Amino acid sequence: MRAGEARSNRQILSRAERLYERRWALTLMEQVLRRLKDEYCTAGNAALFDSLKQLLPDEPGAPSRAEIASQLGMTDNALRQAFHRFRQRYQLLLREEISHTVAIASDIEDELRHLIAVLRT
Repeated sequence: MRAGEARSNRQILSRAERLYERRWALTLMEQVLRRLKDEYCTAGNAALFDSLKQLLPDEPGAPSRAEIASQLGMTDNALRQAFHRFRQRYQLLLREEISHTVAIASDIEDELRHLIAVLRT
């Protein structure tokens, strides 16, 4: 095998690894959102979940926080508090899901940082 072929094979493998990791990260995030939605639906708050989800980054065409508060009949402060709780629960569930993929609990934060790095690329 020539040097050019070896470099090309490493590049293909590197792209495949990045694609695999990105798919893993997105699947993990979807699982967490699904669990969070199930919790909100069980508590009778499906509409609140759908509204709060729109406040997450990268939600296309998301209404403003004021618009969402108005739609839900909430004050801006009440919506801000609800979103804070939403994000806290999301983070807890994300760490819980990650804990299933690591051997020891002390690796959770490293894996979380890796997940964020994968999603940023």
